[in-house]
Amino acid sequence: MKLFTIGFAGKNASTFFGMLQKAKVRTLVDIRLNNRSQLAGFTKAGDLEYFLKELCDIGYFHSPELAPDQELLNSIRNKEIDWDGYKLRFAALMEARAADKLLRKLLRELPGPLCLLCSEPRAEDCHRSLVALRIQKLKPKVEVIHL
Repeated sequence: MKLFTIGFAGKNASTFFGMLQKAKVRTLVDIRLNNRSQLAGFTKAGDLEYFLKELCDIGYFHSPELAPDQELLNSIRNKEIDWDGYKLRFAALMEARAADKLLRKLLRELPGPLCLLCSEPRAEDCHRSLVALRIQKLKPKVEVIHL
């Protein structure tokens, strides 16, 4: 099974939707805390769901439970913690939210391949890579591909 991840920053709509289509994604799982920001451009909540369905026949699911909370986002943005500290705090947050149970449910119920969405252009700098690793621990045969 393949699991994709994508960040929208630095991509125009043509590139973004083209990458999803080429990967044959069936469901986009939005793991942003805030999917309604003006900074989200073409990936703003209602617009994104519409574009995915109409342009690509891809389903949309928003799961803010898999996003960092505002306190953690502020800590990393303000350089109060480094990436290692972020990973530790994010892991604790995922444990507190019973993320593995939610991930098992999403993997069972949503049509795949799935693609995790966040904003960062590089997965290495984004919590989506950490969520993808959690999924790999639950399902070791999952191949993670960062678009």
